[in-house]
Amino acid sequence: MSSVNPQGTLPAGPFDLAALGRGLVFAASLPAAARALEPGGNWDGAASADDARGAAPSAPPSAGAAVVQAPPGTGKTTLVPPLVANLAARGSSGSPETGTAGRVLVTQPRRVAARAAARRLAALDGTAVGERTGFTVRGESRAGAHTLIEFVTPGILLRRLLADPGLESASAVILDEVHERGLETDLLLGMLAEVRQLRPDLLLVAMSATLDTPRFAELLGVPGSPAPVVDCPSALHPLQVLWQPPAAARLDERGVTPGFLDALARLAAQSHARALAEDPSIDALVFAPGVREVAHVARVLRQEAGPGTEVLELHGQAPPSEQDRAVSGRAPGDKPRIIVSTSLAESSLTVPGVRLVIDSGLAREPRRDAARGMSGLVTVSASRAAAQQRAGRAARQGPGTVIRAYTEAAYAAAPAHPTPEAAAADLTAAALILACWGTPGGRGLPLPQALPAAALADAEAVLRSIGAVDDEGKATETGHRLVSIPVDPRLARALVEGSLLLGPRTAAEITAMLSGDRRPAGADLVRLLAALRSGRDPGSNAFAREARRLERLAQPEGRPAPAKAPAGTPGTEEAVGTLVALAFPDRVARRVDGAAGEQYLLASGTRAGLPADSPLRGHAWLAVADVSRAAGKAAAGTGAVIRAAAPVQPETAETAASRLLTEEVAAAFDGGKVTARRVRRLGAIELSSTPVRPAAAEGRTAVAHALAEQGLGAVGWSGAADSLRRRMALLHRLLGQPWPDVSEAALLQHLQDWLGPELEALAGGMRAADISLLDPLRRLLPWPEAAKLDELAPEKILVPSGTQERISYPEPEDDAAPPVLAVKLQKCFGWAESPLLAGGRIRVQFHLLSPAGRPLAVTDDLASFWSGPYAQVRAEMRGRYPRHPWPEDPWSAPATARTKARM
Repeated sequence: MSSVNPQGTLPAGPFDLAALGRGLVFAASLPAAARALEPGGNWDGAASADDARGAAPSAPPSAGAAVVQAPPGTGKTTLVPPLVANLAARGSSGSPETGTAGRVLVTQPRRVAARAAARRLAALDGTAVGERTGFTVRGESRAGAHTLIEFVTPGILLRRLLADPGLESASAVILDEVHERGLETDLLLGMLAEVRQLRPDLLLVAMSATLDTPRFAELLGVPGSPAPVVDCPSALHPLQVLWQPPAAARLDERGVTPGFLDALARLAAQSHARALAEDPSIDALVFAPGVREVAHVARVLRQEAGPGTEVLELHGQAPPSEQDRAVSGRAPGDKPRIIVSTSLAESSLTVPGVRLVIDSGLAREPRRDAARGMSGLVTVSASRAAAQQRAGRAARQGPGTVIRAYTEAAYAAAPAHPTPEAAAADLTAAALILACWGTPGGRGLPLPQALPAAALADAEAVLRSIGAVDDEGKATETGHRLVSIPVDPRLARALVEGSLLLGPRTAAEITAMLSGDRRPAGADLVRLLAALRSGRDPGSNAFAREARRLERLAQPEGRPAPAKAPAGTPGTEEAVGTLVALAFPDRVARRVDGAAGEQYLLASGTRAGLPADSPLRGHAWLAVADVSRAAGKAAAGTGAVIRAAAPVQPETAETAASRLLTEEVAAAFDGGKVTARRVRRLGAIELSSTPVRPAAAEGRTAVAHALAEQGLGAVGWSGAADSLRRRMALLHRLLGQPWPDVSEAALLQHLQDWLGPELEALAGGMRAADISLLDPLRRLLPWPEAAKLDELAPEKILVPSGTQERISYPEPEDDAAPPVLAVKLQKCFGWAESPLLAGGRIRVQFHLLSPAGRPLAVTDDLASFWSGPYAQVRAEMRGRYPRHPWPEDPWSAPATARTKARM
């Protein structure tokens, strides 16, 4: 056991910290970490790695909580848990040597990382996994009554918290890799901060591989006093960075290009061959964005590298045995290795022997398309922080090299950090966890950042639709049942209800298939299920284990599983469609004809195509499990492609999505008349439509909707009505009240005040063509001022030639244009000045025309025109129109009639 330093540098306990830390960089930071966590520790607010000297005890205000910042490879995951276990044992009533305190729980964001961390610590401790050090991940647990440190995934710990909010069986929790900003880890930070308010004895540590620690220190501390941050220097050896972008484009509209993946594999094979020539012990690590790309690169690598090199795949869907082999290192006599991995190997794992990294510069991140109701993983440029983490893999155990298969410019343009999962992912599962915790929507919970309001509202709507939360967002009995099943709440609901329809075994198998993030060939889930059941699929063993586990969870406690499926159970094809429809009722889809090919309309309103090779083409109805944004022929002009689905009968679709069934009379005001149809819909899918006679209320709604969408043009302005409205608008503009505002917005706002009887007539079936807006407008005229309408804004004006000419008034929305009189020049001879309207407040603007009606001049000042520009007009026009008068003094030329200059 480790000895106790007189100044309290290394706490004694069940783990020998000195032996465990031999050769690990973080060993120098253990004294600082101990002081940060011990109530009596000497914390000065700056825990340096080399400051192991204690002074007068001075506990930090946030004693019992700390943030550890240490780069990958320093040994923090190996050393902090036993340090915390020793501190917990000293703080308990048990013996420091035997450690009878509660268990130390350590989260790892991935199952393979949890298993690897447990194996490494157990090996250094000289014990077997499952004794003093163990792990629990989905479907597998190796921990016993004497386990002191247990590595778990965040999902496991979340469900333990919901079952035991005080976490009474634990003395400490360590959240590793918080910098990755996984959604479940973000939730744990907030929930555990609340737990510590009731259990100040619970030690809480957040560990980050990057420098973004102030956010976490604030969360774990108390107001005004953040938790202490323990730093550790980098453990990297010299690192050579090379930039070797292939000629092939990395991405196109379909995703990662095959040409780039081929070039990436060749680059890896050639670079590894050169490295082996210098040092046969060097292994290589290739980063690709997703499972499909990993498989492609690995396949090409096996051809390029030859039989002398072992190529391994590392990703979340690989069997546990293959994952463990990839991260275990090369045994004596083994072939050189190239590991092709997703971002899984970025920071939470150390892969022994790797001194060469080839980085594609691409990553998968969750994205949510709110407009189409779609969520999924998309390929993006990896962040600069991720690129640095990947590069660091090459220099953990000696000098290394990273080859970046992209340009320095692309690196500079990449985001600084990955997008937090909470900001871009589907929040349905998170919203249910928060509701069951008693903090609907995370309100009042100290989360690293607030959950996006729109995504949260959508998630809560989904939960209400499956009966998991009530109208206030509080968890129902059904919600508490569903949250205990470790799959998406929609799948959990389908599992529970599907067990009654299909039998527990069938429902569990289909749920296991859907929860495995598998993308079936041709989008056909029925074929995928057959392959998984038969053992032909590489994931069959994991599928079988998960199906057995879900089958047990599908049964209510105390109720034995039925011996066989219910009578009349549908066949495999219909069973898959039924369960998918139960899980995703908003994604049941019906085939429709599209301009660019076969399309499917989902109940959510999204349109999507099918892959060209899909055997599902031609089916009238589908139950869709996965749909994503896409371009190209498969999308059929919709911008989306169905990735996983099964045929479903329309009756089954209606039953499964019964909450989306509506029947209403849809009235519309179209073509100047109200019509109505009785429409039955499944979400956005119209099932039937029958003509009916609209009721008065439905007619009113239709007319109001048409007016709101199209304005008063939906009814139509006659020439006389439009003319009156323009005259009234000018007087309102120049004179104000009592002349009313007759703009479109004002008239629509007060429809009942001036158009009430006509609206009732339209709602009752009268055609718009039979209604004039002239009389309704007259209702708005103010009396007695309206008696002066023809004087203030006459419809026509008497010109000197003796004719009545119509004045054109500006549009009601135009607040600057004058009234216009378009008239032949000769008709104005004898008019010395421009007439004034609206009580002398505005001049008439003249558009003076030639005898042929062509424009000559525009003026609102006749006197100035006569004395100036008229002379040039006269000189040009006399020869062209010799039979018409062109007097030198037009203002005094004789005319058959005179009119006053002022109206």
